[in-house]
Amino acid sequence: MGTEHIRNFCIIAHIDHGKSTLADRLMEKAKAITPREFREQLLDDMDIERERGITIKASAVSLYYKLDGKEYNLNLIDTPGHVDFSYEVARSLGACEGAILLVDASQGIEAQTVANMLLAVEHNLTIVPVLSKIDLIHSRPEDVKRELETSLCIDPDEVIAISSKTGEGTDELFRAIIDKVPPPKIDSNDKLKALVFDSVYDSFRGVIIYLRVFDGEIKKGDTIFMMKKRCSYEAQEVGVFAPKMKAKDKLGTGEVGYCIANIKSIHDVDIGDTVTLAENQADSPLEGYEQPAPMVFCGLFPSDNTEFHPLRVALDKLQLNDASFTFEPETSQALGFGFRCGFLGLLHMEITQERLERESKISLVQTVPSVTYEILTTKNNVIKISNPEKLPPVTSIKEFREPIVKAKIIVPSEFIGAIMQLSEEERGTYIGTEYLSDKRAILTYNLPLAEIIFDFHDKLKSSTKGYGTLDYELVGFEQSDLVKLDTLVGGKRVDALSSIVHRKEAEYRGRKIVKKLKQKIDRHLFEIPIQAAIGSKVISRETIRPISKNVTAKCYGGDVTRKRKLLEKQKEGKKRMKTVGQVQIPQEAFLSILGESE
Repeated sequence: MGTEHIRNFCIIAHIDHGKSTLADRLMEKAKAITPREFREQLLDDMDIERERGITIKASAVSLYYKLDGKEYNLNLIDTPGHVDFSYEVARSLGACEGAILLVDASQGIEAQTVANMLLAVEHNLTIVPVLSKIDLIHSRPEDVKRELETSLCIDPDEVIAISSKTGEGTDELFRAIIDKVPPPKIDSNDKLKALVFDSVYDSFRGVIIYLRVFDGEIKKGDTIFMMKKRCSYEAQEVGVFAPKMKAKDKLGTGEVGYCIANIKSIHDVDIGDTVTLAENQADSPLEGYEQPAPMVFCGLFPSDNTEFHPLRVALDKLQLNDASFTFEPETSQALGFGFRCGFLGLLHMEITQERLERESKISLVQTVPSVTYEILTTKNNVIKISNPEKLPPVTSIKEFREPIVKAKIIVPSEFIGAIMQLSEEERGTYIGTEYLSDKRAILTYNLPLAEIIFDFHDKLKSSTKGYGTLDYELVGFEQSDLVKLDTLVGGKRVDALSSIVHRKEAEYRGRKIVKKLKQKIDRHLFEIPIQAAIGSKVISRETIRPISKNVTAKCYGGDVTRKRKLLEKQKEGKKRMKTVGQVQIPQEAFLSILGESE
């Protein structure tokens, strides 16, 4: 098939606007699956995706559709909608020439709709605007078309209205994809250049790499060369996703598929690497992808210390499939050996932990989430820290800076006041307001990232009855009055519970932590003080009373001095035990505190 009959496109939208449902309907319409094979969220392979009803990993599928007597190869990539998985979207856009911009006809434009649209424009993709869910009673297609025209400068006459549930409008969508999305560009030198846009690890077949061929062709038996890793392998199988892996003799220019080459080590594959032929190498690699910078960090520790090595193997495999995830070993006095992990957001962190526990059967303990801070030292050096334990002494800190994000909050007009008040409470700086229509507006604020990762999203949903949506991007670092909040149990600092907070919130958070620990730590034979402190200053305290044995129970009457001696002896024993005794902090106490912090 010539490249003039190939179209590579993806579906981009806000979360829950129907991307996966539309992908299901397109596959059914193109007869890529039989009615017997059809099920909802067909491209969402992971159980966690199906349970939560969200897409976490981008998925590819090749469709073959006939129009006006000609057969076209349509390569579709279904992408996530949540802001935490925007890197998956960016990788997908790099393998396409066009994008379906999907907007819910009842919800209208949301925060991630705008962000994904701008991302597609940056990649010079052709946009095919589509309204979904027009079969719903409360859909308002005309209003949403006006919003698209006002905010994104999209001609309302070009918007295609569809229902993924009933199939209405899918024929018009197929025609628009073929007519509007340009075929792949052909380079003249014919040397193989294929972009690795994803990869997975198979226990039996090794690393399977997902490719978009930009030039040349790759055949079974070819010796391929990874230009970044400088490694050569023999291509044992190449093929396409239809939607399951289907072997072919070759992949030509413009096609999207996979390659199995007996790659045993997961460290030999980099997302964004260029694949070429060993005997006829390309002169220069493709541009690849910009490595995303993690925004949220936390420690992951196995509940059983013997599972440290299995956890490392599981993290390696996960990183192969998720290039935005980072990790490095760390040690905690309270939790033992574990890893400091970086994520793009709280949902990304939550999903990653759940995937690790499910796929590797390892029980994990997670420390307090943190962001990256900048420290200007007294020697005028700037250092970045993501772990509170690596904070330099206070006397050597000249300036403490925290990350600031530019947040776009889309809300119904009646909730503008509530959201402005919420943003002010979270130390936000007002930037501006833009009206999408007389009923909906975009509020723009500069907010500390640390405030967003704790509970801002929950408060936003509560304040807007679930209608508010949020998108944000990092804009830089600003000086702030930050302090390190330590937790001491029995006079000893518990490093796993240390965090960096704003000074005005330190006392409130400290009180919450000590009260929660008092409820979860069992009574010992000696008194246990639980303290929250900033440096050497204790800002809150709770005390767990000791278990007391009635040592005078056997004394019946007689001289009171005998009872007094026994009580003094018990008092001395408890005092001695307090200095040498070890406080046992149960895992449930860590989990309750860390869950509260989120």
